[in-house]
Amino acid sequence: MTRRVMIVGNADLSQGEQSLTETADVVIRFNDCRSAGPLGGRTDIVAVCNTGRPGKTMLGEPGWRANPCVAAASEIWSIRNPEKFAALSAPLAISHPELDDFCYDYSPGFGAFCADAGKTHYVLPAATHDRLDAELAAYSPPPYVTPSTGLVVIAEFLASRARADDTILLAGFGHHGWEWHPWEAERRWIDARIREGRLTRYFDTSSLRIASGA
Repeated sequence: MTRRVMIVGNADLSQGEQSLTETADVVIRFNDCRSAGPLGGRTDIVAVCNTGRPGKTMLGEPGWRANPCVAAASEIWSIRNPEKFAALSAPLAISHPELDDFCYDYSPGFGAFCADAGKTHYVLPAATHDRLDAELAAYSPPPYVTPSTGLVVIAEFLASRARADDTILLAGFGHHGWEWHPWEAERRWIDARIREGRLTRYFDTSSLRIASGA
């Protein structure tokens, strides 16, 4: 059976994009799921940045735990492998001393939350990050710290969860934000997967809804 999978970033969504997520078979959102709005929406997986300030902030805020999307999700993904980021700590202390807490791992806290809430906690393998770094190198990115949460999740879903007949739609991805993600290389990596037929960008206009690989 063909599934429609929506991977939904945190950029603003149109009404058409919001509506489409409600009829998808699988919906993945990120961190505070802010593109869903205060009332939330269909959510199966919430992928969290489990290291540094984002991880600490989410676990420390009752509002995150009570977020309708977080409550609805059956899985929480910790996207930064603890061993991988422990190994990054020493070189980052030299190249980016301002990121002194960047590699602090809070995945045990997310695991405890999942155990209490009856959810599955999945820690992504370091191999996903390593493979992405190697593939992004083909696009000659400037020096960066780590791929974005969105890209890591897309890569992991394609590698371990996607079925051959899935339609995987991306919405809410603006490819900009924190300066130490390789945004342009990430855009080109996604465009390559679109050309391969593995992903589709979803576009919505006021008069026409278009699912396009362009």
